[in-house]
Amino acid sequence: MKRLAFFISGTGGNALNLLQACREGRVPAEPVLALASSPKAAGLAKLQAEGLEGRVLERKAFGSDAAFSEACFAACEAAGVDLVCLAGWLKKLAIPPRWEGRILNIHPALLPKFGGPGMYGMHVHRAVVAAGEAESGATVHLVDEVYDHGRILAQARVPVLPGDTPEALQQRVYGAEMDLYPKALAAFLDAGAR
Repeated sequence: MKRLAFFISGTGGNALNLLQACREGRVPAEPVLALASSPKAAGLAKLQAEGLEGRVLERKAFGSDAAFSEACFAACEAAGVDLVCLAGWLKKLAIPPRWEGRILNIHPALLPKFGGPGMYGMHVHRAVVAAGEAESGATVHLVDEVYDHGRILAQARVPVLPGDTPEALQQRVYGAEMDLYPKALAAFLDAGAR
């Protein structure tokens, strides 16, 4: 069974959702590590309380994205991690060749629209509403060297309703994320097992 690490920068909602899906048998994997980019990431304590090893690695402690990334992946390797799931992770990663194709991310929009530097959290939903889009959603993709760029694995669509606020849209998209990420991860693991 593949061993997972969750990389978080905030509340860890997507990571906790994936952990629950693993424990219920909907995702055939074993979460073992939670890595936070800040000691203020509230999700870290929650994931540690669920029995995961928890680590904090701050980007400012390293001289480059490459050195920071290497420390993150070294922590994964020390814990025997096979696959990384980014779950609200906000730091740039330099992906070493040995980790290519082994890192998934969820983004709160229908990529390739509304992705890239600065497009995270409420910034995305404000941009979608301001653009007058008829729909938004969530995307699970493989991570590469470019923000929100890697191969798309799955998407879920939600309508943008007349009079929607960014906050209302965020809630609808978050619900789609909770459904999509476990399914996309399970399908990815299943495809790799064949």
